[in-house]
Amino acid sequence: MSFDRLGLRAELLKAVHDKGYTAPTLIQTQAIPVILSGRDVLARAQTGTGKTDAFALPLVEILSRINGDGRHPRALVLTPTRELALQVGESTKAYARRVSLRCTVVHGGVRLNPQIDRLRRGIDILVATPGRLLDLAGQRHLNLSRIEFLVFDEADRMLDLGFSQEISEVLDLVPTQRRTMLFSATYTQPIRDLAGRMLQDPEHIEATPSHTAAESVVQKVHLVDRSNKRALLVHLITGGNWSRTLVFTRTRHGANTLTEKLAAHGIKAAAMHGNKSQSFRTRSLKAFKDGEIRILVATDVAARGLDISNLPYVVNYDMPGIPEDYVHRIGRTGRAGQSGIAVSLVSPEERLHLQAIEKLLKRKIPVEKVDGFTEGCDVPDYVLFRPDSASSEKMADNDIKEIVARRTASKKQSKTRNAKKTVPGRNAAPGSTSRSGRKNEKAGKKPPQSGPRRPQPSRPGKPTGRR
Repeated sequence: MSFDRLGLRAELLKAVHDKGYTAPTLIQTQAIPVILSGRDVLARAQTGTGKTDAFALPLVEILSRINGDGRHPRALVLTPTRELALQVGESTKAYARRVSLRCTVVHGGVRLNPQIDRLRRGIDILVATPGRLLDLAGQRHLNLSRIEFLVFDEADRMLDLGFSQEISEVLDLVPTQRRTMLFSATYTQPIRDLAGRMLQDPEHIEATPSHTAAESVVQKVHLVDRSNKRALLVHLITGGNWSRTLVFTRTRHGANTLTEKLAAHGIKAAAMHGNKSQSFRTRSLKAFKDGEIRILVATDVAARGLDISNLPYVVNYDMPGIPEDYVHRIGRTGRAGQSGIAVSLVSPEERLHLQAIEKLLKRKIPVEKVDGFTEGCDVPDYVLFRPDSASSEKMADNDIKEIVARRTASKKQSKTRNAKKTVPGRNAAPGSTSRSGRKNEKAGKKPPQSGPRRPQPSRPGKPTGRR
C-alpha cells in the first residue's frame, strides 16, 4: 500500500514524500484510516515503527478541514520525556505548516516565559510533558477547554515514570467529549485500566507481537566481571572502531563516571540524564547526531523518544531491572530499515536480569567471548598480571607475582600503622577530647610552673645555646 490510498490531502502527501518515505509502516497502515474514520484508538507498536506519524498525519488532516479560533489548542499530545516531546513536535510541525496550522512544544527544564509568549500568539496543536503542561494551565496561561483530540504517546512509559496523578489532573482539564488515542509499546494492566477510563469504544490495533525486539537488531551478550566492564567497553569501541554508540547505565552517577573514564581514554563522550539541563541535553544530542560526539551515555530517560537515524550500536553497560526496558533500549538501533547491533555487558550479579529478559523474549541471546576480558578467556600477552584472574596467574612470571605480593603486604602494613595512630585515646592532641569523653590531661597552652624551671639535660654533641 502507498500513502496515496490512506485518505490524506495532497499537501500532506507531498510532505511525506519530501521526507523520503515511499510506503507506510504497518502501524501507519492500520491506524491512519481508523483515526480518520472518527474512532478512538488503543494501539500497541514496537519502538521505531513510525507511531508518531501514525497519529500526527491524520490529526493534522482532520484539523485542517475546519478552522479553529486560532487562540486555544484543539489537539493535545502528551509525552513522558522532553526528548520525545521535541521529536514529536518536530514531526508534527513539518506536517502542520503545510496546511497553515500552528504547533508548539512545551516541556520542563527550560525558561517558562518563551513558552508563554508562543502560547499567547495562538496554536492549534500542543505537544507537552505533563508537569510543564499543568504549570502553564495552573497559572492560567493555557486553556484546555477547546481540546478535541487527546493523544498519549508512550503511555506505558508515562505510568512507569509516576505520572498517574498528573494524567488524572489533565483529564479534569479537557472536555469529556473528545477523541482519544493511546499509543503504547506494551499492554500492561495499568495501561488497560487507563484505556478503560479514557477511551470510548476504541479500535484495538496490534502492529507487533508482544515483547519482541526488531529482527534488524543483532543481539549479543558478553559475560564479564563488573570490574572489567569499563576496560571491555573501551576495547570494543577502539578495537572495533565503533562510530556512534548509545550506552545505557542504570544511574545518573554511573553515567557521569563512565563518561569521564571514556574521555580519559581519548573517546569523546557526553552524559544524558535527568540532572542535566535541557539546553545541555539538546546540545549533546545534536553533537551526537552530527558526529561530534562518539559516545552518548544515558539513563533510561533516553530509552524512548530518541530518534537517531543510522545508530549502529547500543550497549547495555548496566542491565535494566525491568525486562521490557531492554526491548525499548535496543529499539534505538535497527530503525527505519537499518540494521543495528545491541551488546549487553552482563556481570555475575546481573545474570537474573538476563534470564528475565530471555524469558520475556522467549529466546536465548547468544553469548560471545572477548579474549582477555570476558569470563573463561585467556589474558592477552600485554597484560602482565591480574591478581583476581586465574588465567592471568598461570601466565605471569614468579618475579612479577613476588613484586605484587610485596606491594600488597606493604599496603596492608601501612593501613595497619595508620589505624593504630588513630585509635581513640592514643596520641591525642593536647586539649582534645577522646571518643570515650575523657579530656586529655593537658589543655591549651602549658600553664606556667610555680617553681624554678629545671634545666634540661643537653644531648651529646649538640649546642645548648640559642642558634
